[in-house]
Amino acid sequence: MAKEKVTLTLDAAQLDELRRIAGARSLSAAVDSAVSAYLAKWRHLAAVDDWLAELERDHGPVPPETLEWAAQVVEQWEAGKSSSKGSRRAG
Repeated sequence: MAKEKVTLTLDAAQLDELRRIAGARSLSAAVDSAVSAYLAKWRHLAAVDDWLAELERDHGPVPPETLEWAAQVVEQWEAGKSSSKGSRRAG
């Protein structure tokens, strides 16, 4: 894989934290890994959007009550994710 040198401007506090976490490992490798994860997330979201558009083309629009239910499920999942992160840090 080809590598290209770039200059980045990062939040100072986040950069300090990244340096602490990365330790002796390469800061470039840590940033490259984070960018890879970010791109994978956005590729996944784009694929979900394409799949939902295909479903809508094949089966019509999603009923509003189904969208409301799905939004509630996501909110509950996000709330559970946030609370479990806090409990892992405390433990």
